[in-house]
Amino acid sequence: MNAARVKQAALSAGFDLAGVAAALPIADGEAYLDWAHRGWGGRMSYLTDHRADVRMDPRRLLPSARSILCVGLVYNGPQPYSVTRREAELGWISRYAWGEDYHVILKQKLEDVASILKQEESFEYRVCVDTAPLLERSYARLAGLGWIGRNTCLIHQRLGSWLFLGEMLLSLDLAPDTPPPDRCGTCRRCIDACPTQALVQQEGRWELDARLCISYFTIELKGAIPEEHRPGIGRHVFGCDICQDVCPWNRRAASTHDPGFLPLHEAPPLERLAAITPTEFRDMFRHSPVSRTRYAGFLRNVAVAMGNSGLPRFREPLSRLAASDDAVVAEHARWALGQLQSK
Repeated sequence: MNAARVKQAALSAGFDLAGVAAALPIADGEAYLDWAHRGWGGRMSYLTDHRADVRMDPRRLLPSARSILCVGLVYNGPQPYSVTRREAELGWISRYAWGEDYHVILKQKLEDVASILKQEESFEYRVCVDTAPLLERSYARLAGLGWIGRNTCLIHQRLGSWLFLGEMLLSLDLAPDTPPPDRCGTCRRCIDACPTQALVQQEGRWELDARLCISYFTIELKGAIPEEHRPGIGRHVFGCDICQDVCPWNRRAASTHDPGFLPLHEAPPLERLAAITPTEFRDMFRHSPVSRTRYAGFLRNVAVAMGNSGLPRFREPLSRLAASDDAVVAEHARWALGQLQSK
């Protein structure tokens, strides 16, 4: 079996991009370890504990691995970007979380690829989607799927950066693809647009300091959000799209054809979100990545967004949140009331 056949199987399974990289350690590994040892991963221990070393060699995930099939699946839609939505009464949920959980969709499609190929030849494989300790953007770049931009996202010249990435480690020995050139040029729109200045230059390259990222604050960080960073979060209640929204390569970004990524929760009213019960939260986001924040974390984010809105009408719902039994939710609601008072 050759690389062309494997890539064709991936495209026939519904992926928008497919390429092959060698299952070997890569130079980006040292930069990643340096990033992890600097503590820029914040409290995301799954990125910086013993699994950081596992990321150095894909053969630690599948000893027989010789090649990596890297795939990309567009999740973008025709809806306006967050930087063009000015309605202060609406919260913002990151575009990747509008539909169903992408882990489930990508894993199934990769298993479909394996089923297609298994009919022709026997081989060992392992499917990876985001959760496995693998430097997926770096291998995707080596597989020709795009370059890693200054916003640290993988960017494809034609499709843009709204891409879910997945991998299949294969015992097959396949010819690797060639990485494309970096096409960011002198552009720094993502850097200048980041409200919390999370994109930082380090020894000539741009990296993400996750400890300053809105996505980190609203998804990964448990407990209190540092007060000095709350104003920069704006109306974001789950994740952030700003560095992709302003990217010139996304001006004509492709849109998804996968029904699983159709928006269920795009920019919901903050007042509605502040009033949902734990049961309603579970029902609303049962099959969505938003469930990762958990109920109290989500209300914390909603309170911050309300405080940043400047709308006096949010005083009543914030007063209710300030009486919450959850100390973190109550404290953030009190902070938000103070923001409205000062404005």
